[in-house]
Amino acid sequence: MVGRLLRSMGRAVLDWLGALGHATLFLLEALRQAFLPPYRFRRLLEEIHFIGWKSGLIILLTAAFTGMVLGLQGYYTLRKYGSESALGSAVALSLIRELGPVLTALMVSGRAGSAITAKIGIMRISEQLDALESMAVNPVQYVVTPKLVAGLICVPLLTAIFDVVGILGGYVVGVWLLGVGSGVYFSGISQSVVALDVNGGVVKSLVFGLTVITVSCYKGYFTPRGAEGVSRATTEAVVSSAVLVLAWDYVLTSFFM
Repeated sequence: MVGRLLRSMGRAVLDWLGALGHATLFLLEALRQAFLPPYRFRRLLEEIHFIGWKSGLIILLTAAFTGMVLGLQGYYTLRKYGSESALGSAVALSLIRELGPVLTALMVSGRAGSAITAKIGIMRISEQLDALESMAVNPVQYVVTPKLVAGLICVPLLTAIFDVVGILGGYVVGVWLLGVGSGVYFSGISQSVVALDVNGGVVKSLVFGLTVITVSCYKGYFTPRGAEGVSRATTEAVVSSAVLVLAWDYVLTSFFM
């Protein structure tokens, strides 16, 4: 009984390590193709529009309500200690350090990542990727690399938008509704937010963007045959991206503390 359990656990660990190594080689190949001709700038612009521009509305809404909730909860928590003047600092640091990069990555994963996986998965089961190879077109360079580069460009920009809109959402609740001074709110932000906080948020957004797009492309590129395989791959991509984003968040937070 114990022997079977240990064997199954060992087999699961080995399978996970094999998949991790395979995904890492897939990522390195996609990055390598970004530096090799032909350079597909039109494909890159299309992916920037899809991943970045079309994710804008959900990022704006999520950021606004997140900032408003932080402003509301932060005010009533700080009021217990007579520290309402620290509301701007609490909202800004929470967004810039943690919530901005994490929630942006999760929103991009749910909206763009799932669509990327489904699209590439359909290309796989309909043999469009095989057709590209038969025409001497590298499918990784044509399909995956533009999405990867677009993710590295768009996710940090979306995170910056998330942070700004979230801070303004906290301002609306804290200043307009609860009566915190406008100057007090923004002076707390300017005094508490330092370069390390901003740099940490940028690094997190880059890592999260790379993770989300890599997982989405990988799951789609190696999806099993059939519609059920595409459905399973899409679900696995979203779940895996979310778990990896939260795991990376812990690692990077401990590094930047």
